[in-house]
Amino acid sequence: MSDLHTNLTLQSNPDNVSQVEPFVQDLAQRYNLSPDLHGNILVSLTEAVTNAMLHGNRGDCSKHVSISMRRQKGALAIQVSDEGPGFDPGCVPDPTCPDLLEKCGGRGLFLMRNLSDSCRFIRNGSTVEMRFKLGE
Repeated sequence: MSDLHTNLTLQSNPDNVSQVEPFVQDLAQRYNLSPDLHGNILVSLTEAVTNAMLHGNRGDCSKHVSISMRRQKGALAIQVSDEGPGFDPGCVPDPTCPDLLEKCGGRGLFLMRNLSDSCRFIRNGSTVEMRFKLGE
């Protein structure tokens, strides 16, 4: 793997989410990530990949999810893209609202937004980019 750019493409089969952990483990070793940062990336990336497979690609195993990592200006920028039509992240309800605490939905986005240093959606929501500052 190149030091500045790493890619991984997964078929949209939920069993393939298990490939996220060794991908993040490689990043943790390569960039000497703290245990906290390693954990934040692992949880955020697992959520993003799961959402891309289940919601973006709607469980269609013929579609793929792409992960792209770049090192930029003291941070890791990780993009997860699916082949779906996208969505409006602003329309996803806040799972911390008292009325929604016991309902499903929105928790993955909540975790991604709160565990990364920045989280933005591009390509009409079919790509999420999360940035994690490196403690160099």
